[in-house]
Amino acid sequence: MTARTFLLFLCAGVGACGRGSSRSADSGSVPELPAQATTASSAVPASAQANPCPRTGRWALCSLEKRLKQSGFVVRRIGGESPRRAGFSVAPAAYFVGHARLEVFVYPDEAALAKDIASIDTLTASPRGRSSVWETAPTFVRSANLAAVFLTDSPVQAERLTLAITAGAPQPNSGR
Repeated sequence: MTARTFLLFLCAGVGACGRGSSRSADSGSVPELPAQATTASSAVPASAQANPCPRTGRWALCSLEKRLKQSGFVVRRIGGESPRRAGFSVAPAAYFVGHARLEVFVYPDEAALAKDIASIDTLTASPRGRSSVWETAPTFVRSANLAAVFLTDSPVQAERLTLAITAGAPQPNSGR
């Protein structure tokens, strides 16, 4: 049994236990799960095959958008060029996340991001020694090759977004 199949069994079992069903384990509903889990692990959905988002272990805008949507955010890309920001060597992609604004800086690798971060005050998301240029207090988030500046008045939304991004960059394909 592969680790992936085992995890599917485990998830299916936990999900079945958490539904609050009055049926007992002897009712015959549990033996059906292995067949369903085996089928799910051996079949690759068509949507996964057609996914143009690279699975390199680094952030791409499409993987960020997917992560935020999976985390329950309503994400809309702001059209047009976003203004360059002092201290960041890459141009940002801008989004509305609900009623807040998110600017995302995707670097080619972690080293390029680290070079910029070395001269940025992460509390103000501006170059050290300069005043903040943001219209509201920024929340600065960093994960792998991605830096993000979230402009919201909601500490709860800022924490949710931070947790969604810092859960880790998308995992690379394992070659299976």
